[in-house]
Amino acid sequence: MAIKTILVSQPKPEGDRSPYFDLADKYKLKIDFRPFIHVEGVSAQEFRTQKLNLADFTAVIFTSKTGVDHFFRIAEETRFEVPDTMKYFCISEAVAYYLQKYVTYRKRKIFFGKQNIDDLMDVMKKHKNEKFLLPCTDILRDKIPETLSANNVDFSKAVLYRTVASDLSDLEDVYYDMLVFFSPGGIESLMKNFPDFKQNNTLIAAFGPTTANAVIKNNLRLDVCAPMPNSPSMTAAIENYVKETLKKKK
Repeated sequence: MAIKTILVSQPKPEGDRSPYFDLADKYKLKIDFRPFIHVEGVSAQEFRTQKLNLADFTAVIFTSKTGVDHFFRIAEETRFEVPDTMKYFCISEAVAYYLQKYVTYRKRKIFFGKQNIDDLMDVMKKHKNEKFLLPCTDILRDKIPETLSANNVDFSKAVLYRTVASDLSDLEDVYYDMLVFFSPGGIESLMKNFPDFKQNNTLIAAFGPTTANAVIKNNLRLDVCAPMPNSPSMTAAIENYVKETLKKKK
């Protein structure tokens, strides 16, 4: 089946440059963007039910910019003045630099890994005496706490925000040839918004094994998946699929 329209379940890329825009131009595709999920912060009252005292911690582990935003939000809402001595361990350099929004970067003890928790562990091992707080979502991947526990890190999880399904009711009568997903939450949002959803000829693309598993668990057909050896990105996987369909038409 020829693909003409694609809905990507993420925000539209900022700026004029994106592999999706290149893909649309190259194959004359209509690619729309719409987040299927969004983040909501927990209230200060709900945070207090977790029985955590921010003053007990000497270091914070940040795995995302969202975690940074909600840590400082909760600190403000609970009237906790974050001490200058607080140490920050960030999963990537980009997250570390994002801290400049809240602290004077050069005057704080900020450490970062390359992109994952294993890289960050190399740095954290040099600070084993710290008591770490891990701001996270309600659907934190097991990999992060498991890695921290395996390395005997003294840490506590603080659920500061949750991922919830966005309202997609305006899409009820809109049809796309392909739907593109990047998390199990996106699939859950689809099924929550449209409990009677029938896939029929709609193609479903998924990035990552957990997203692919969510597609299958919901009795949907997985048509395109990434990353794969010949398609490390979602756009590459879509392009390969489009190329195959064009070949079959000839």
